[in-house]
Amino acid sequence: MHERFFWQAEGIEMPRLDFPLLEEWIGLVAAAHHRTVGELSYIFCNDEYILSVNRQFLNHDYFTDIITFDYCRGQMLRGDMVISLETVASNARQQGAPYMEELWRVIIHGVLHLCGINDKGPGEREVMEANENAALEMLHRLQYGV
Repeated sequence: MHERFFWQAEGIEMPRLDFPLLEEWIGLVAAAHHRTVGELSYIFCNDEYILSVNRQFLNHDYFTDIITFDYCRGQMLRGDMVISLETVASNARQQGAPYMEELWRVIIHGVLHLCGINDKGPGEREVMEANENAALEMLHRLQYGV
């Protein structure tokens, strides 16, 4: 199966992203985790949309930046990722981080979940953050040809 990416916006404007660069990056991150990319869908939305997804599918009644649905088969990554751009922007402001950097972090966060990295248990958040940071460094190298 070849890599297939689906990028869509639900009720908001599509963010201005370099999709070919992101697809190359995601493939490299997957390979670094001994995975291949199958079909990955990204749905960018607002807080109300992600809240409805969270309630309907996870029985959670709160806002979040990303919900990842894992349909992986063996080492092949397959999944749907729903990302609230409103929560990403809010988190970026709270952390004093550039919006685009936070959006990239969230985009790769879902991929890392599909690679088997969790962030809810003891010590797992630190492992996730280390993997996010390594992936972001990889993206910066791609962007600047270093």
